[in-house]
Amino acid sequence: MGDLLGFVLSGLVSGALYALLATGLVLSSAASGLFNFAHGATAYLCALAFHELHSGFGRPAVPTALVLVLVVAPGLGWALDRLMFRKLARVGETAQITATIGLLVALPAAGLWAVELLERAGAPVRPAENQFGLPGVGPSPAVSWQPFEGLGIDGVGVDSDQLITWVVTAAVAAGLWVLLRHTRLGLRLRAAVDNRSLAELRGVDADRLSSVAWMLSSALAGLAGVLATPLLGLSAHDYTLFLFVSATAAVLGRFASVPLAFAGGLALGVVQNLVAGYASFAEGLTGFRTAVPFLILFAGLVLLARRERAAGTAAADPPPDDRLAGLGQLRRWGPWAVAGALLCAAFYTVTTPFWSGILAQGLAIGLVFLSFAVVTGLGAMVSLAQATFVTSAALVAGLLMSRGWPFAAAALAGTAVAALLGAVVALPALRLGGRSLALATLALAFLADQVLFQFGWLRNGDTGWEIPRPVLGPLDLSDDRAMGVALVLLSAAGVAGLTRLRNSRRGRAMLAVRSAPAAAAASGVSVVRTKLLVFTLSAAIAGFGGVLYASYNTRITATDFPAMTGLVWLAVVVAAGVRRPQYAVLAGLVFAVAPQLLAAYVTDSAHLPVVLFGLAGLALANDPDGYAAAVPARWAARRAKSSARPEAGPGPAAPAPPRPGALELTGVRAGYTGGADVLHGVDLLVRPGEIVAVLGANGAGKSTLCRVAGGLLAARDGAVRVDGAEARGDSAVARARRGVRLAPEGRGIFAGLSIEENLALQLPDAADREAVYARFPALAARRTVPAGSLSGGEQQLLALAPLLQRPPAVLVADEPSLGLAPRIVDEVFRLLAELRTRGTALLLVEEKAAEALGLADTVAYLAEGRIVWCGPRAEADADRLADAYLGMGVRT
Repeated sequence: MGDLLGFVLSGLVSGALYALLATGLVLSSAASGLFNFAHGATAYLCALAFHELHSGFGRPAVPTALVLVLVVAPGLGWALDRLMFRKLARVGETAQITATIGLLVALPAAGLWAVELLERAGAPVRPAENQFGLPGVGPSPAVSWQPFEGLGIDGVGVDSDQLITWVVTAAVAAGLWVLLRHTRLGLRLRAAVDNRSLAELRGVDADRLSSVAWMLSSALAGLAGVLATPLLGLSAHDYTLFLFVSATAAVLGRFASVPLAFAGGLALGVVQNLVAGYASFAEGLTGFRTAVPFLILFAGLVLLARRERAAGTAAADPPPDDRLAGLGQLRRWGPWAVAGALLCAAFYTVTTPFWSGILAQGLAIGLVFLSFAVVTGLGAMVSLAQATFVTSAALVAGLLMSRGWPFAAAALAGTAVAALLGAVVALPALRLGGRSLALATLALAFLADQVLFQFGWLRNGDTGWEIPRPVLGPLDLSDDRAMGVALVLLSAAGVAGLTRLRNSRRGRAMLAVRSAPAAAAASGVSVVRTKLLVFTLSAAIAGFGGVLYASYNTRITATDFPAMTGLVWLAVVVAAGVRRPQYAVLAGLVFAVAPQLLAAYVTDSAHLPVVLFGLAGLALANDPDGYAAAVPARWAARRAKSSARPEAGPGPAAPAPPRPGALELTGVRAGYTGGADVLHGVDLLVRPGEIVAVLGANGAGKSTLCRVAGGLLAARDGAVRVDGAEARGDSAVARARRGVRLAPEGRGIFAGLSIEENLALQLPDAADREAVYARFPALAARRTVPAGSLSGGEQQLLALAPLLQRPPAVLVADEPSLGLAPRIVDEVFRLLAELRTRGTALLLVEEKAAEALGLADTVAYLAEGRIVWCGPRAEADADRLADAYLGMGVRT
């Protein structure tokens, strides 16, 4: 009994820290759509600052902790949101994952570099990297109690650090519950999480709420970091592992539920301790106990994660423009061939032995980086297990060479083992995509580190295996110059092969699966086989490159390439440009050369190169295709700008005086990113107390018109006026605050919020809500149930009820009768007519033409993005209606 209680109590300590980190992850992820891989780095940075300020500068523990948790950490979250996260929310998920991984790399290194600089300046810092047992917020040394001795349970103690962690975590849990459930800020946060675009249509500034969520998230990370200082010490690696363990709790909360994530974190800490204490069956399996959280993470991702995307990040990650398309092979590849030839010549002419070795090392790691060009560049899937493939192939090759195998055969066998392991790692890709797949592959990589690479027959202890450089006929690669030339040729062959693959039938299948898995399957492409091929080929390339890289070093150990190394590699490659294999080789050279140049000409600190490599990932917020790939695009844009010639034309026309109207669209052209215009010069006027019905066939542009009117889609040209004032540049939030409400197609309700919360979001005054309940008794009887559980008709009434209580100046209704029973349709149209009598200007888009004509004052026919006829309802005849719906044009 005493052992069980001890395991549970100590598990609740780590579980409390997991819960704090997981809650912060869920807050930021749900509010912004980004999974912050750098969450643990924020915790480490606060822990480092706490240690130096408290132990080094002698500041009091509690005030220092409060300043860090309540001021510094939220300030860091706010700054990162404004400078980085808001931009990242608009790019593909590959860039999002990589950029936050870059931050994960940069933040701890930046903190350690700052401590190093302070130490050199004579400040009283106390560097404690990778030290444990450091003082925490409580007394030092910690005070211990035996609270269960009176119950006959001996040996179960509680110390002051544990007690402080429990009390603070409980207080934070209560505070978060009050904030989210009993404040207007919490209500808006939950509304933005439930449906961000609808929240903006209701006047809620989702960007500002995102900043609040990031501040809260960073504060929770900072709190976890300060509390964990006595437990984890100052090991950046351990804080990162702690983050990925806490990600399991975030998965249990489906990246959206704070209570589930919090409870999952507590349970995870207890389960981890119980397994460590009672899993006697695993005593002979080295590393199993420490690997339990990653097993749970992997299982949770596969079983619980939502399948939002079937193939990585295709929808938000379109391929970059090929600026060299249409040019001949000489023009496309000539500069690269010349660069390769000059590099080969440099090995035997201008480079010193030192730099020959550095360049050869960069080319060897460049071969590994080519694997990212397959799995991420072609497949749009983020794999964080590439370091595992490198280690497995090199260890197997070293093992076989020790048994007398020749280099070529051993390298081939190691490559085959890596490919087989890649096929196993690919299995989650059949179900997961985006961040869930990235976390799953990282969990498997940690499992390999903790279990697979601990087998003595594979790792050969701490000494590893010798992998001598090969001799190819008269070419002895023990010479760095010969090794470098051989690697240039291999890199060229790899780039040529991957380019040929991209343009082949297989490559087109990979791109099809990346872009639209369902359409690819309908075209006869096997999605399962294609994903398996992508992962297997990527793992084989990484394994082969790993054998050569280990051969360059002449030895491989099980700890040379831990799983965390793969995160740094990914940040470097994607920042350079992962969709072009030649940029992967360039990234390898930069990865090897840059630290040496910095050490020679800037500083000998080992932290600065890490900071710069991490910051390279942050550049993806501006250049999601990478900095190297962005260079030709910018050159092309400059050439196009310089070659443009202004054309003479008539002077600007005098602006027409605005006509009186609540909503006016003049010459509006609009479309979606990367596509042609959908609306072509739309003119429309809606006056107060008037209903303008827009009719037209499917695909005519009716919903696009509603989105432009509501501010969800910006017009590319023309004018949008609200109450006579220009509003074209307004966001949805600004448009809503001007009195324009868009009732989107479907149901304009927050399904995850209760009826009461849906009303409270728009009607803060309780008297207004009671008036709604008095009018709609069916809603009053179920005010605490989630709105998503209502019938379609009840949901539509709930969406319109606040507008009836506080009528807007303009209501844009997109298909308000969609999917409703006839009785409810009649009720909805009666409510719209009531809004007209109260002065609201209504722009009504409706498929039910007869009902719309019976209600409208003015009718407009939209065909192929143009208003082809607009006039009073009395002049709208059946022939015009038929022509509009058949897409035949409208008779004048």
